[in-house]
Amino acid sequence: MERSAERIAIPITPDAEGSAMPESYVIIGDGIAGSSAAETIREEAPDAEVTVVTDEGETLYNRILIKEFAKGKLPEAPISIHDEEWYDERDITIQLDTHVTAVDAETHELHTHTGGTIAYDKLLIATGGTPTQLPVPNSDAEGIHHFWTFEDARAIKAHAEAEDTGVVVGAGLLGIDLAAISAAHGLDAHYLMRGECWWRYALSPEGGEIIHDALRERNVTPVFDSGVDRFETDEEDHVTAAIDPNGDTYEADFAGVAIGLTFNTEYLRGVGLEIDKGIVVDEYMRTGVEDVYAAGDITRFYDVLLGEHAQNGSWGSAKQQGSIAGQTMVGESEGASTDELEEFRWVSSYSITHFDFPFLSFGHPTLGEDFAERKYSDSEWRRVALKDGKVVGGVLIGDLAPQSKYKQLMREQRPIADQKEVLLEREVDLDSLAPAQEQ
Repeated sequence: MERSAERIAIPITPDAEGSAMPESYVIIGDGIAGSSAAETIREEAPDAEVTVVTDEGETLYNRILIKEFAKGKLPEAPISIHDEEWYDERDITIQLDTHVTAVDAETHELHTHTGGTIAYDKLLIATGGTPTQLPVPNSDAEGIHHFWTFEDARAIKAHAEAEDTGVVVGAGLLGIDLAAISAAHGLDAHYLMRGECWWRYALSPEGGEIIHDALRERNVTPVFDSGVDRFETDEEDHVTAAIDPNGDTYEADFAGVAIGLTFNTEYLRGVGLEIDKGIVVDEYMRTGVEDVYAAGDITRFYDVLLGEHAQNGSWGSAKQQGSIAGQTMVGESEGASTDELEEFRWVSSYSITHFDFPFLSFGHPTLGEDFAERKYSDSEWRRVALKDGKVVGGVLIGDLAPQSKYKQLMREQRPIADQKEVLLEREVDLDSLAPAQEQ
């Protein structure tokens, strides 16, 4: 797919009386990416028709806060972001509980599970993903939970409150949420991880041990070089234990699984989209198909800072992608050239608030070819990921103060070569980094 291929806008068709019909923008997905796009389109094109279609039964809520709700720390009220009045006030049509079954890019139409048809001039796909199910026996038993939607959070909270033992599978950012939820409800839990460390692609064992100790303090026991070979169930098909590949048994009335997301692209068959671990888009959120765009978790976007395609599931990244997509859709409807469009240029961050110390990852911490890291205390550690001599991401535990300077280095794409010691100073001084030409 060409990253910046020039697009030709389809002229707006006049109606029978000769006046121009308003452009119709349709968005599949009401997460932060889709909602941000809808809001941007409405601001940029006050007279346009804007329709949001979602298979969920409720409007936009804060996916970051649902883990606090599941822990019992927050009521439902602060988590909802938009009610249906929000859409009415902006003249945005919202269709809840609506599953899109097919997209016809030639006729510019969507087909839904009810047999309905929705026409579009510009289409945005912002459906995110669904949790991947473990491919092991009994993985669909009662009491095994995946954590993605508000409805998931409600079920997890109700179940965790009522049980005594648990297991968590999936050593990533959603898995740590499930572990924290187990701890908050007093479960005697085991956290089964592949490899020797939590989030082993971003942390070394030294940094990971800070997380492991914090889990142990909350009665969640990390189990390394493990996983699940199968679940055991009772007569009522309720989970009772997890058996790992080593043959060890871990009792569990409650199980949380977070091993990644699966992107539903079946309904997009025949559209002609390039799909490579997600829908491939350029830095303007354009796919290779005319009038079809994508934003949010489902995208494999061109990262102008990395100089290659990448993925990122952070809330801030999805929100910005939605805004960029909305601007691009309206801009191209109005005949804007690529040079007139705003590109997606973003350094993401993701924080964890489950422990007594802060934790933050930024950029693409798993894509480094080289790393600079240091442990400053029992609860303070830092790792910076480097690629081609430039900062591409990192993880901060305990002290988040350097994040703005690391992000600045990413935005500037400043070569730092072998100056790792400067990056690891407790107080990072960017002025002490030698200019690239002097290295």
